[in-house]
Amino acid sequence: MLKKLVIVESPAKAKTIAKYLGKEFKVEASMGHVRDLPKSDLGVDIENGFAPKYINIRGKADVINRLKKSAQEAEKVYLATDPDREGEAISWHLATILGLDTNDNVRITFNEITKKAVQESLKNARPIDHNLVNAQQARRVLDRLVGYKLSPFLWEKVKGGLSAGRVQSVATRLVVEREEEIENFKPEEYWTLEAVFKKDAQEFKAKFYGDKKGKIELKNQGQVQEIEEKIKNKEFKVVKIKVSEKKKNPPPPFITSTLQQEASRKLRFTPAKTMAVAQMLYEGVEIKGEGSVGLITYMRTDSTRVSEEAQQAARNLILQKFGREYLPEKPRVYKTKKDAQDAHEAIRPTYLEMDPESIKDSLTPDQYKLYKLIYDRFLASQMESSIYEALSAELEVEGYIFKLTGSKLKFAGFMEVYVEGKDTEDEEEENQLPEISEGEVLKPIKLENKQHFTQPPSRYTEATLIKALEEKGIGRPSTYAPTIQTILERGYVVKEDRFLKPTELGKLVTNILKEYFKDIIDIEFTAELESNLDKIEEGKLEWTEVVKKYYQPLEKELEIARATLLKVKVEDEETDIVCENCGRKMVIKKGRYGKFLACPGYPECKNTKPYYDYLDVLCPKCGKRVIEKKSKKGKRYYTCEGYPDCDLILWEKPAKNCPKCGSLMFEKGRKGNKKIICSNESCAYEEK
Repeated sequence: MLKKLVIVESPAKAKTIAKYLGKEFKVEASMGHVRDLPKSDLGVDIENGFAPKYINIRGKADVINRLKKSAQEAEKVYLATDPDREGEAISWHLATILGLDTNDNVRITFNEITKKAVQESLKNARPIDHNLVNAQQARRVLDRLVGYKLSPFLWEKVKGGLSAGRVQSVATRLVVEREEEIENFKPEEYWTLEAVFKKDAQEFKAKFYGDKKGKIELKNQGQVQEIEEKIKNKEFKVVKIKVSEKKKNPPPPFITSTLQQEASRKLRFTPAKTMAVAQMLYEGVEIKGEGSVGLITYMRTDSTRVSEEAQQAARNLILQKFGREYLPEKPRVYKTKKDAQDAHEAIRPTYLEMDPESIKDSLTPDQYKLYKLIYDRFLASQMESSIYEALSAELEVEGYIFKLTGSKLKFAGFMEVYVEGKDTEDEEEENQLPEISEGEVLKPIKLENKQHFTQPPSRYTEATLIKALEEKGIGRPSTYAPTIQTILERGYVVKEDRFLKPTELGKLVTNILKEYFKDIIDIEFTAELESNLDKIEEGKLEWTEVVKKYYQPLEKELEIARATLLKVKVEDEETDIVCENCGRKMVIKKGRYGKFLACPGYPECKNTKPYYDYLDVLCPKCGKRVIEKKSKKGKRYYTCEGYPDCDLILWEKPAKNCPKCGSLMFEKGRKGNKKIICSNESCAYEEK
């Protein structure tokens, strides 16, 4: 007879934990959830206090029978599912199925899968936390009520296959409203004027600021030309210099949202991909000579807290690898935001001695990239600040003031290891300045003026949308990735060069929900609900009361909407591609495997074709258009629409055709110094 059984969610996690436990333990995997609400009906008894009707998940019979058999043979059962609300709910469902007393010490949790953490968790086994379970039940029931009540309404009034969701609808609203801002934006003209100087073979620029009374906005060319006439060929006097030292502190270790944002910026990972790879790193990866090793702490967290042990390990490594000057006097402690659950540590490596390079051969390319990102960020978070020498100066000419600023890095500090990514690529280059002194007279080599127009706000990227959701209190760490994936899959939003753009369908559904279901799509109302879920977790609110408060207005709004909203016709997007069977212009449809072309003459004409995204580039071999495709592994590649008759295949996206020779041109270089270069070496044409 087995003495003890430990149940986790996945085989990878089971394998990693098993090596830390003795022979008296058996570790089994539940393969995720074992019970849930039925798919075929609502599964919530609204009249009876919103009681959920859970059933065993179809296809899980063999898993459940295996777990039951192992539990019957065991003297003690421990439930070691993930340390969050969802994990607590899975443990509760497992306890129910296996006939365990939830008030016994059956639940163990750990933030990292290490020998010490696993063994400590067994010493601190506890009962199931019903407050955590109830918070998860409230979320699950509310999501089911919204989805199963609103989705059929959208099928009836708009088109089949649509869905509405408590968080996805608010996320779509943010994207739609940002697009409205862009469409309604009215650009305003403004000008800049710069004086270019040269000293010690070094060029530098001073920007027009105003006069002694203050700042002057340059609104038109005439205003600029008037100033240029007055200062042309005149000398500039340095009237004020300020030299200061500026410190730049390292960013905190990752939480879920910042990991998803940074992986999007730096690695071009989608949030869903980031979380899938992070899950592998957490549960365990086969490392040569070590077996299965959990490489990072739990990746669903909104806390920047780090254990003293991990802090000390980082400090020891920094001292050994970089020296004392890179080590702050005290360990760095980061303030966690006010509404964070703070149940777990920040995301960090579990074993600092396993640096990314030393285990690279055991990781897939994606695992290595994400692990290196997490490792470097954590190490940098405990390092000394970077130090810059900043110089600012005011130059006077004919009563006008020009300003110049510059800085140079004196001490790299944490930037020796890690530099944070940016959401935009239009960061200004650092102005490197020569030695100048107060009272010095400088004569410009030229004056430069430029016309500009104010720009609308940028569309959201996946990274900036996650940032907005987090700032507004919409959703929690576990919801960001699936929310964005859902609005893309439903066709409410599309991705264009990393930016999220609402479709006409997304705009239509959002406007309907805004008009008829104000609470469901209200940002503050949704944020308040997230706060109430936290209060359920803390035992301060009854979960059924929270569901009732949220559901009652939905029921009334649904009744009014059904009676007043007429059927809305959604036109399919027409293309220039002609159906060869009947001559109609084909339209874009969306199926379970994505977009496809269909004849609008259905059912008389049932012609369909694959849909491809066309680039504004012509094949240099045959003159047909270049299209974007995806490989079986999801990697983008580019080929001629005439393939296989034309064998052009590219793994790098072409930018345009060369205006000189017609060959393909590709973007090269880093931000601030990007060029588009012709691939034909004998041509060598390039554009900035």
